[in-house]
Amino acid sequence: MDEHATHGRRRLKVGVVGIGWAGRQHLEAYANSEDVEIIGLAGMEPELLAELRAEYRIPHAVERWEDLIDLDGLDAVSVAVPTFLHAPIAVAALERGLHVLSEKPIARDGDEGRLMVDAARRAGRVLDVAFNHRRRGDIAALKRVIDDGGIGRPYYAKASWLRRSGIPSLGSWFTNREMAGGGPLADIGVHVIDYALHLLGEPKVLSVSASTHAELGPQGRGGGAYGAQTADSAFEVEDLATAFLRLEGGVTLLVEAGWAAYRPAADLMDFRIYGTDGGAELSRVGSPADAVESLHVFSEDGDYEPQVGPSAGHQGVIDDFLAAIRSGETEWGRHDGSLALTRARVIDACYASAAQHREVEL
Repeated sequence: MDEHATHGRRRLKVGVVGIGWAGRQHLEAYANSEDVEIIGLAGMEPELLAELRAEYRIPHAVERWEDLIDLDGLDAVSVAVPTFLHAPIAVAALERGLHVLSEKPIARDGDEGRLMVDAARRAGRVLDVAFNHRRRGDIAALKRVIDDGGIGRPYYAKASWLRRSGIPSLGSWFTNREMAGGGPLADIGVHVIDYALHLLGEPKVLSVSASTHAELGPQGRGGGAYGAQTADSAFEVEDLATAFLRLEGGVTLLVEAGWAAYRPAADLMDFRIYGTDGGAELSRVGSPADAVESLHVFSEDGDYEPQVGPSAGHQGVIDDFLAAIRSGETEWGRHDGSLALTRARVIDACYASAAQHREVEL
C-alpha cells in the first residue's frame, strides 16, 4: 500500500495560509484528521513559522502564499489571514484547481465574495467558510428542538455577541476599513447572523434597518485583552452595531454586535427565540477558553434544559470540509460558498442602512 494512503484511499494533501490564532486552529484540526497530510504552511512571522513547521512536521514552510499554492500535489488550502486577502488567495487557489476553506467572513463585501463563489463554480471545486459557532453543542441542541417543533412556529428572535473591552488590536488591520471591510458586525456579527439564520431554518432576509456607532475606539478605549491599544492610531470602523432584520414568513430578528461598550466584563453571546408554542434562551458567557453555556426551553408542557453534546468547533469545520472533498465531483457544486455569500450580502445591506439612515431591501 502507498505509504501516503490509509483505509484504501489516498491521503489529502493540504496547506494553511496564515499562522495567527485561526491558522493554528486549522493546523491542529488537520493534524487530528485521518487521511490528511499537511505539506505546506505560509506565514509572515519567521520564528513562529519555524516553530509550527517543526511541531507539525510540515515539509514546506514559506513566507509567500503564492509559493504555497504552487506546491506539487496540493489538494486543498485553508485561508486564515486578514479579510482583505481572502478573495485574492481563494480565487488564485481555486483557479489552480485547489479546494478552499476560508475563515469568516467570506470577504470584505458581497462583491468580493461573489468573485470567490464564481471561481469555485468555474473550477468545480469546494469553497467553504469557517462558521465554527454553528457547530457548538448548545446550538446543535437548540436546532433539534426547533426543527422538531418544540416551540411551534418561530416569529421573533434576538441574537448578540457583546464585549466590554474586545476591540482586536486597536490600530491593526481589524480597525482599518480597507483591510477589514467593517468592525464587529463583519468580525463577530457574521457569526451571530450565521447561527441565528441557521437556527431559524435559513429564511430569506427581506430587508434590514441598522445603526452603527464608533464611540470608544476613536478614543483609544476598548482594546483590553483582545489586543494591544495604540491610542493615536486611526479607528475607521464601528465598535457597536445593531440591526433589525425582516425575514420571510413574517419572522423578525434583532442582531447586536459590539467590540466595546460599558457593560459587564464577560463576553455575552446569546440567542432568544419566541414561537407559537414555546420559546428558548441560549447564552454563552465568558471568554472562548472558559465560557459558561446555558440553554433553556419554555413551553406549555413545562420548561426544561435539553441535553447538550460536545462542541465540534474548528475540528467540525475541518471535518465537514474534508467530507465535502471526499464526497466527489458530483457533490462539489453544493459546496460553493453560496451560504457565506448570503451572510456578506446581509452585512452589506446593514452597513448601507446605517450610512443612509433608512431601511434597505435585499
